[in-house]
Amino acid sequence: MTTRLSTNPPAPVFRIDKFAVPADALPAFLEQVHRVRQTLGALPGCQQNLVLTQTGGPEEFNVVTLVEWVNTQAVAAATAVMQKKYEEEGFDRSAFMQALGVRADLGLYSKA
Repeated sequence: MTTRLSTNPPAPVFRIDKFAVPADALPAFLEQVHRVRQTLGALPGCQQNLVLTQTGGPEEFNVVTLVEWVNTQAVAAATAVMQKKYEEEGFDRSAFMQALGVRADLGLYSKA
């Protein structure tokens, strides 16, 4: 019996996080987001890494991050790297966002 290898490339995975950030907290929040962006952008499997600020439309979420990963394995590896980095730095992401009054909607997405 012959086993066929799939010729389909792995499906990219998109991590899209939306944030409602109070205006007075925006500088501190963006500083942290850009630090994370630098780390993620250097990891294997990161295809695209954007930080977007809203310039128009409804004002529920004013900051969006989008990271395109080559596959789910790259997402899992990046998650492990960030957890370790936060632990080593003593950084509590939830406490940071709560202290700034940031509300988040976080998720993984795939192409429809």
